[in-house]
Amino acid sequence: MREVLNELERRRTEARQGGGERRIAEQHRRGKLTARERLDVLLDEGSFEEFDMFVEHRATEFGMAKKRIPGDGVVTGWGTVNGRPTYVFAKDFTVFGGSLSEAHAEKIQKVQDMALRNRAPIIGLYDAGGARIQEGVASLAGYAEVFQRNVLASGVIPQISVIMGPCAGGDVYSPAMTDFIFMVKDTSYMFVTGPDVVKTVTNETVTPEELGGASVHTVKSSIADGAFENDVDALLEIRRLLDFLPLSNQSPLPEIETSDPWDRLEPSLDTLVPDAANKPYDIKELITKTADEGVFFETQEAHAKNIVTGFARIEGRTIGIVANQPMVLAGVLDSDASRKGARFVRFCDCFSIPILTFVDVPGFLPGTAQEQGGLIKHGAKLLFAYAEATVPKVTVITRKAYGGAYDVMASKHLRGDINYAWPTAEIAVMGASGAAEILHRKDAKDREKIAEHAKEYEERFLNPFIAAERGYIDDVIMPHSTRRRVARALRLLRSKDLSNPWKKHDNIPL
Repeated sequence: MREVLNELERRRTEARQGGGERRIAEQHRRGKLTARERLDVLLDEGSFEEFDMFVEHRATEFGMAKKRIPGDGVVTGWGTVNGRPTYVFAKDFTVFGGSLSEAHAEKIQKVQDMALRNRAPIIGLYDAGGARIQEGVASLAGYAEVFQRNVLASGVIPQISVIMGPCAGGDVYSPAMTDFIFMVKDTSYMFVTGPDVVKTVTNETVTPEELGGASVHTVKSSIADGAFENDVDALLEIRRLLDFLPLSNQSPLPEIETSDPWDRLEPSLDTLVPDAANKPYDIKELITKTADEGVFFETQEAHAKNIVTGFARIEGRTIGIVANQPMVLAGVLDSDASRKGARFVRFCDCFSIPILTFVDVPGFLPGTAQEQGGLIKHGAKLLFAYAEATVPKVTVITRKAYGGAYDVMASKHLRGDINYAWPTAEIAVMGASGAAEILHRKDAKDREKIAEHAKEYEERFLNPFIAAERGYIDDVIMPHSTRRRVARALRLLRSKDLSNPWKKHDNIPL
């Protein structure tokens, strides 16, 4: 019996070594943790249960019959994050560069199936060189099987991807279909075709960082939701994010104890909005002063900064927040902001997370670049997302709510449940000066008369009371009472029951 136990321990030790000490040392030299070290950081201590530790590939061509390493380049299993079950897989770059083989893919598929059956989140840690060329179409088939499961799990369980090294070729499409993607600065990159192929085909000389590094995907492409300084920071932030998310679309919202009074008043908010209509202020101050203990987990912080999205808590319960940011482009909606907001709203709706919207929007960004770039269709995505959402929707208009952008930002007309406005709110078709110039064209050259007309328009229309008279605003509230009013609204809406007409699926304007 002892010999058998010793043999088991020997095999386990061999499997845990991955590609061996030399390759592990090389991984550390690059500033990266190994797959198992990453899982130790991500999961609660001692909670990891590994599956398929002894799986090996079945390839025989190109000398592969003599190259077999237990685990075959990916570590899979489950554990807990702050006591809640989570399925995981971590690509092991020390074994065949983390490349995907048929057996490697089957390991990932198994945990994907288990996560979906058991309604628990799944997190993938990527550090790999793409498909294993020696296996040809078998590795491509493995990718497609993984992709199919990503689609089936979408909207059912949270799926999170963390790019912690190279992620190229077919490897990029699985993360692309998950709910959130995070990267590590300077050591991770994503691209469909690498620099060498780009050089050959287009004659462009580009580095991996320039082609698909964290700075590209968090700022320009919007593929990644955030980037962190190193592996440990990234994994700790994923733990933090997971605390905001329900286990599945059928699970209750996470709820934690808080010592922050639900009816806390914030007198400083009474002076947050400047007297001058064109002067900016930071909407994040309002967000943090409304949320429990000022905690806010922002998503896509570096992309489309004119809109802010992320998670917070009210009375210990998770909410999603969408807010126009006057500090950037005056909070105007453009194509990027519309897509960013729409995707976040749809995620919240998938998982029954209430949405709090702070509105200060002067309209949609004008210009040929925006129109030719599809602003109409991209703006419609945000409108569509808010209109189809059946979760509790609470809206607070702090200042400008002009034109079609007023409609789009969770207005009462898109089934907003509770819509508040501050006394500083301006709900109108457009700003006073623009309206005056259109309504009084004959006086367009007389600046004094236009100023008088603008003042008249401002006094008549640039306030929240006309909308309140029609019931489009439920109440005009004092800024300092925002947290209390929002908390009561969300508490009221906990039993909300709303459904859309039956359909196979909608046809959002992609």
